[in-house]
Amino acid sequence: MIRDGYQARWLGRDFEAAPGADGEIRLYSDGPTDGFEELRPGRYRRVVPAFEVEELRYVRTVCTWRGEPFVIVGEHDGWLRVEYAGGRAPVARRLGLDRVDQGVWQSWAPRDELEDVREEST
Repeated sequence: MIRDGYQARWLGRDFEAAPGADGEIRLYSDGPTDGFEELRPGRYRRVVPAFEVEELRYVRTVCTWRGEPFVIVGEHDGWLRVEYAGGRAPVARRLGLDRVDQGVWQSWAPRDELEDVREEST
């Protein structure tokens, strides 16, 4: 599973989350869960006060591709969208990456070419 976003532990379970400026945390589930409202099929949400959340962290999936560090930001049909995390434009150009914004370089990579795929939490 490729994750890139907030995760919250609430009542001993992990949920995809979105912290709000209002001191509340929005928790999301893929299936029906007690107290969650259905937003659309396969997407449920519950808003809880931040003090009820046991842990809030940002999780992202990182890897090495062609000897350089990347963050995995998406996936489609066995290909992964990777974003260069090395911060060196000459290296990004040498790798043939697409510049999608100032200092942001991405590409599609075959899943089997990625090494050291792992999650990092902050």
